[in-house]
Amino acid sequence: MTAQLIDGNALAAQVRADVAHRVQALKARGVQPHLTVILVGEDPASQVYTRNKVADSEQTGLGATLERYPTDMTEADLLARIAQLNADPAVHGILVQLPLPRHMNSHGVIEAIAPEKDVDGFHVASAGALMVGQPGFRPCTPYGCMKMLESIGMTDLKGKHAVVIGRSNIVGKPMALMLLQANATVTVCHSGTPDLAAQTRQADIVVAAVGKRNVLTADMVKPGAVVIDVGMNRDDAGKLCGDVDFAGVKDVASWITPVPGGVGPMTRAMLLVNTIEAAERASA
Repeated sequence: MTAQLIDGNALAAQVRADVAHRVQALKARGVQPHLTVILVGEDPASQVYTRNKVADSEQTGLGATLERYPTDMTEADLLARIAQLNADPAVHGILVQLPLPRHMNSHGVIEAIAPEKDVDGFHVASAGALMVGQPGFRPCTPYGCMKMLESIGMTDLKGKHAVVIGRSNIVGKPMALMLLQANATVTVCHSGTPDLAAQTRQADIVVAAVGKRNVLTADMVKPGAVVIDVGMNRDDAGKLCGDVDFAGVKDVASWITPVPGGVGPMTRAMLLVNTIEAAERASA
């Protein structure tokens, strides 16, 4: 068996096309959807991520502004700027790029964003809405993973066993909740779970979101399972790779996401979906 690829680039292009259509519908009503991205500091990866998010937005017709501030910006000044954006009806989505400088309380900064503009889905109000199945903004990475499962016909997961490796509030926990809401049986593990392979070998779906190379190898995967690789690492040659031993696992799984070109593009695409939804709700 050789796994079929879940092509994140192709699926993200479809998502962007749908967002562009929705943007034009709002523009026809005199509404320009707008996203403001805030970057504090000079983290190289964050600079790339924020540029890409703005470029993605502009491709769909979404208005996008990147606000860059020095590392020594005070938390009070950042909170004051967020308050201004919260009050600005022309701004529909606010994203503060993480990580923030060490002198800032990331949780407090995220909580300062108005829930109706929290397009990253990190606010406690967004987490609460997800928990009880109410409308809100879903964190972009697990949201993108669920869309990838839907793209291969896995919508109602009743009778399916999913294992999520990784317990972070950004990916692991919301991923588990979304799988539960799709009627899957879910087990949440981490890289130090005793006999992790005994858990993953039972799974119809494995989501690897640890940030550790080769946390999932071929002998840990049930034949025919679907494998979603959220990891972003570098191999010994410096090439981008995920958490999954792709070369081995692709010969066991039925479907697998590549790195790069898998979950990453979908994460960025779902930010656009959240932003257009914020604009649609604000203009309803």
